Amino acid sequence: MATADPDRPGFLLPLLLLAGFRTLIDDLHAELAHQGHRDLRPLHGFVLQAVGPHGTTASELGQRLGVSKQAAGKTVDRLVALGYLERADDPRDARRKLVRMTERGYDGLRRSAVVFDQLRDRWAATLGAERVAAIEDDLRAVTPANWFRLDVPGWFGA
Repeated sequence: MATADPDRPGFLLPLLLLAGFRTLIDDLHAELAHQGHRDLRPLHGFVLQAVGPHGTTASELGQRLGVSKQAAGKTVDRLVALGYLERADDPRDARRKLVRMTERGYDGLRRSAVVFDQLRDRWAATLGAERVAAIEDDLRAVTPANWFRLDVPGWFGA
């Protein structure tokens, strides 16, 4: 068994990964606020992705996010009030209500994608493009193939 390096304890790796994630997300939301989306929060990005282009029900949304239907409904209420989501009748089943993205929701996602590209470029300017690519490659090598999961809100809260 390898001896742990006292300058690099095992618990430091996940904390540094979280700090990098937090830095990117905080920088993203600062820029989104500057671009007119000051009410979007990190959780909201997961919700908008989980709603998707075709919409979903609050119950299905809760399952996708790994949270209760009530928690999903509360977040939907907030995003409806902010103009990012809307509720509509399901054309295939009149008993169901769909949650759908509004144009403002799509705009927030489009802007997020552009800002993430800019943030990656900023990291590349600081660390070097090769180092950033190596970080991405290394993380791909140690994470599962289905690494993009929308249930992070439920996982953090579980």
